Amino acid sequence: MKIREKAEAYEITHLSKYACLSTMTRGRKIEEVQCDIRTVFQRDRDRITHSKAFRRLMHKTQVFLSPEGDHYRTRLTHTLEVTQISRTIARALNLNEDLTEAIALGHDLGHTPFGHCGEVALNEVHPKGFRHNVQSLRVVDIIEKRNGRIGLNLTEEVRDGILNHSGPKEPFTLEGQIVRLSDRIAYINHDIDDAIRAGVLDFEAIPKPFIEAFGPTSSKRINTMILNVIENSQDKDRIQMSEDVYDLMLRLRNYMFDQVYFNDVAKGEEGKAKLIVKTLYQYLLDNPQYILKEYDRCIDGDDFSECVKDYIAGMSDRYIINKYSDIFIPKFWR
Repeated sequence: MKIREKAEAYEITHLSKYACLSTMTRGRKIEEVQCDIRTVFQRDRDRITHSKAFRRLMHKTQVFLSPEGDHYRTRLTHTLEVTQISRTIARALNLNEDLTEAIALGHDLGHTPFGHCGEVALNEVHPKGFRHNVQSLRVVDIIEKRNGRIGLNLTEEVRDGILNHSGPKEPFTLEGQIVRLSDRIAYINHDIDDAIRAGVLDFEAIPKPFIEAFGPTSSKRINTMILNVIENSQDKDRIQMSEDVYDLMLRLRNYMFDQVYFNDVAKGEEGKAKLIVKTLYQYLLDNPQYILKEYDRCIDGDDFSECVKDYIAGMSDRYIINKYSDIFIPKFWR
């Protein structure tokens, strides 16, 4: 019996009846020969972590633009935190940890440079709009290449979890639903840490009901939320929090939007960042020779604006600043 087959047999005998088994996958768009060692979801996880898009996350903003200090979250550290929270919940509920991990690692691959303000800028300037969850799916389906072929050819379960980690629809697997909820748990709590570190938020100013309900530290708050998810999802066909805790978490999220995400100190440079994104987008649209020379991901049949959008969305903060400088700033001014 192959190692993969042993892993598949273990899933069948040990995982919850609500788990998505690797042997029950809806499959890939292009059928492949099975790996002797890894299950289909383990292969998806590895394809994501070996992708260029995943590596670029380390140089993409989470909340604070160009923060001074090494301890602020980046898009990569956020992704890893979401992954660990998701795996903890999946393991406690006896669900498929490999599938959960693959979705969590891939959920933010489509994020722009400059965090959410970059997403807003692209959404305003691109004719078809821009949503990072849709772009994340486009990254794994089209933009990334594997063995010279377009896309990573991931399973339908991982693709669905990536697409629906945010937005109006929920993933059809419980593993995907775990990532959707863990994403919020992670960013609400680590953004509190970063906001306090940046002097944008005073811990003493956080309303007492949030501290009393969730705890005074990041680890206690995360632990409280995770335990609530586990307690309210055990032996159920849906991943959920209790209604009161979920409502309070959303209120904390709204508080963070008011005090941090829209704060003048945290977002003081956003106007400049959005200007860089929009100006570069229009320039590349008007000068296709520049992008065609540098970028090999333009897909036959796509409107050229899609190619420009993909190019900019894939940039790290540092890369887009350098490109903008190369094009618009005279060399003797740098």
